[in-house]
Parts: sequence; C-alpha cells; structure tokens
Amino acid sequence: MTVRVSIDVDRCQGHGRCFSLAPALFTFDDLGNGVVLDDGIVNEAQCDAAYLAVANCPEHAVSLEESP
Repeated sequence: MTVRVSIDVDRCQGHGRCFSLAPALFTFDDLGNGVVLDDGIVNEAQCDAAYLAVANCPEHAVSLEESP
C-alpha cells in the first residue's frame, strides 16, 4: 500500500503542528503555512508521524491518501 500526505493550502492557517510533528514530511513557506516535502509519499517509518500530523491539524488541512 502507498500512503501519500497532502495539505489543503486553502485551509492551512500556519499553526505549524504538521512540521513540528513530522519534520521529515513537512516544511513551511514564507508565510508559515505547511508545505509537503518531496512527493508526499510516506514510508513505513514515517506513518505514525504522518497520522499524528493529520490528527493534530486544527483546520483539518492535512490528509492522507492510501492506495494499493
């Protein structure tokens, strides 16, 4: 299964929880809004951090897509 993380830029308010909880998956732009690093593919070692970032985003801007 492939897991990919994404951020809805229209919902992101720049709280920074995603890049605080999963710095290998996220960074921030000049305005402090979250940005997905690389292609957003989450490896097995990063899954817990990715799900934690999703659960802790106050605007629900972070999401995961699972595909076979």
